[in-house]
Amino acid sequence: MSESLAKIAAMEHSAALAGLDAHPWATVNHAYGPAEDLPELLRAFAEGGEDAEEALDELYGSIVHQGTVYQASVDAAPYLARIAASGRQTADALRLLGCLAESEDEYDVEPGAVRAAVTAQLPLLIPLLTDEDAAVRQAAGWTVGHTRDTGTALPAVRARLTAETEPTVRAELLTAYGRLDRAGAVAEARALLGPDTPAPLRLAAVFAALDAEEPWLAAHHDAVLGLLPARETARSGHGHEHREPLRTIVGILLGRDTDADREGALALLDAALRDERPEVRAEALWAADRACTLSRSAPQRLIPAIAPLAADWAAAQLLGKLGPAAAEAAPVLARLAAQPDDEAADQALAALVLVAPQAAAPLLARALGRRPRAMQCAAGSHAPADAPFPFDPELFAAVRARLAAWTLERPKGCEDCGCSTTEDHNDTAGLVHLLRQWGPQAVEALPELCAVLPRFRYAATAITAVAAGAGPEQRERAATALRAEAGKPFVARALHELTGETGPLLAAAEAALATGVRGAAEGAGAAADLGPAAARLAPALRTALGRTVDRGTRPEVDTDLALALGLWRITGEAAEVVPVLASVFDNSEGRPWFRRTAARAARDIAVLGPAGRPLTTRLEALLDDPTQAASAVLGLLAVADPAGLDRTRLAEAALRSAETRADLKGACDALRALGATTLTPPQHSRLAALANGDRRLTVSGSDHAMIREDEQLRTALASFLDRVG
Repeated sequence: MSESLAKIAAMEHSAALAGLDAHPWATVNHAYGPAEDLPELLRAFAEGGEDAEEALDELYGSIVHQGTVYQASVDAAPYLARIAASGRQTADALRLLGCLAESEDEYDVEPGAVRAAVTAQLPLLIPLLTDEDAAVRQAAGWTVGHTRDTGTALPAVRARLTAETEPTVRAELLTAYGRLDRAGAVAEARALLGPDTPAPLRLAAVFAALDAEEPWLAAHHDAVLGLLPARETARSGHGHEHREPLRTIVGILLGRDTDADREGALALLDAALRDERPEVRAEALWAADRACTLSRSAPQRLIPAIAPLAADWAAAQLLGKLGPAAAEAAPVLARLAAQPDDEAADQALAALVLVAPQAAAPLLARALGRRPRAMQCAAGSHAPADAPFPFDPELFAAVRARLAAWTLERPKGCEDCGCSTTEDHNDTAGLVHLLRQWGPQAVEALPELCAVLPRFRYAATAITAVAAGAGPEQRERAATALRAEAGKPFVARALHELTGETGPLLAAAEAALATGVRGAAEGAGAAADLGPAAARLAPALRTALGRTVDRGTRPEVDTDLALALGLWRITGEAAEVVPVLASVFDNSEGRPWFRRTAARAARDIAVLGPAGRPLTTRLEALLDDPTQAASAVLGLLAVADPAGLDRTRLAEAALRSAETRADLKGACDALRALGATTLTPPQHSRLAALANGDRRLTVSGSDHAMIREDEQLRTALASFLDRVG
């Protein structure tokens, strides 16, 4: 240890925690409220005993909770810095300080105050850049870089980068240099891309170029290929942003959204996918998945390299996500799906179901019961709702036989004995949902569906779908089965749909309204189906609305919404419904977790029509939030005075909702409702860029559905634009 460090390390443990107990911790908050527990946690951490690790975990959870920092984070920073400088728990204290400085997610604290608090400790932190322990030097570089301080930190990092010899520490220092001075770091990095540069430093040089938005050159391409597999190299650094380097690099390049960068990303992936080393191909497949999720042109470019790898689980899964676009992989998938290995064959068949369903149907029929993933896909868990799995006589016969066998193996009453497993339930659900997709074509399966209904109530919707093609005798048999289970609102609604009978639905709704929050919402929905015919349930709905509860939870607010809309459908009396709906919006103010509920309310109140006009102001207040804007547009078009609507403003709100990817489907619905002629020429151009650009619209949601949803939304926008043109 250097002489200067020795002086700092001589700081007594008591000095590091001086003033800890006297500090007014109760006046500042962390993630869980007043920070009165911080003295005990800081002390336990600093002492380094058996409780230190637990104390460190709790410190992370309280002062940088899931990346969010607080006023207590400011107050804790000096103590953490002194602990680090005392030579006890130095690396861990530095990492925690780095997380504080890194965060830009600040809650109830002056913007920038937490980073400033860490920056104020630089006199204690910078000497640690020369500590004899490489792990400490690396942690110090990471933390100092996150201060973004160019006055003190920058020259210290730059000087240490020149003197440092340990590759992983140099890599961390180069990354820190980039945070402090991108231009200076990228100039340094240009000389570090060659094969003679140690891998950690070479990888840091690539990211320095990317962070500085340097053009992607052949030198960068060659450097990355030479680093693969790069996961282990990346894990030697701090932070998590580059733990999957190839995937991250591809994401950055595609995010630039230029032809040159797109080609750079896809060429890099194509080469990596064709590498002879399995571990390189594994990283490449993970990155290719990301590329196909971000870029519309990626699948066409990469499928020729992915298809031969279909025996790999990740490759088969990706091909399935791509669906019919991966048709050239169908023969490979079919060969794999016919193999005796159930696990590998199931994965290949699951992909084939989505890529070439007609080819998958007979293979699924012959192995039904041994292909759970494929069955789930065929039943619709990963397939488009508007593209049901094709009817196949051989598969239909196999589904009927398996459903009949399941019923025989589990006589009535067996559902309570515990012998049914989640796997059994999922298998039955898949069979039932597949028959529901086929509708009248599956009418001969009515006996099996009726038999399974007592143990699987969701068979009710399949019964109504299938019975649409049945004769009078078969329909009556189906109705009899539904009547026997009509105490459940879900089944009673299916019976009402099939026969128009109201009595069972009224009884089921009334019973559900008396069972609590969840039951009240289900009962209100059932009552709403009946409209004025459910007038005798109006008092029960009012009673449920008058319950004395904390409206601070989403289930309670969701229930209020369902009850109010049900009451409106029954009575048509706006005077008692509108205040309840207004309270739904009022409860969402200042509560981000209620935004989706408020958005749903904005869309649902369209059923009120002009009777909902008193809610106009509240709906207009939602237009500035992209998450709620599209639903607000739909609500306003239904309830507001048409003469007072600024349709250009509504179009702008819907368009921003689409551009920010906050509510893409809602934005499409809102734009269609507004009409093609509403858009101004600039708005039309922006919408065309969304529909025709390479960047996918859907960037979050179900991993299996994102690509498919993007294609559906793209088609919807293109159709809308065609009407404009």
